[in-house]
Amino acid sequence: TRIGATNRMSDAVIYNGIVYVSGAVGRTGTDIETQTRAALAEIDEVLAQAGTDKSRILSATVWLADIKDFDAMNRVWDEWVDKDNPPARATGQVPLAREKYRIEIVVTAAAGPA
Repeated sequence: TRIGATNRMSDAVIYNGIVYVSGAVGRTGTDIETQTRAALAEIDEVLAQAGTDKSRILSATVWLADIKDFDAMNRVWDEWVDKDNPPARATGQVPLAREKYRIEIVVTAAAGPA
């Protein structure tokens, strides 16, 4: 099942009980905290469309344009993440698709009831 499919990509793909969510980015031109909140809200929305939620996230990869944003991003992440079900997570610094993007987050979650 594909969610939000276009000619180029899907917002998520559900296959064999797993939800693969495309990279969520914050809105350009904002600080890391604002972009992180926006990306996490986007993830919440896509997971809801897939019939699941953040408590079922298995893994997350966080890409930062500048690793100096790590602590500020973590403050927002720590407010958002399901504390009873934290995913495996990796974070790294990479050049992102647009210069104004400061963060991109990719998650994989178990499908099923939220």
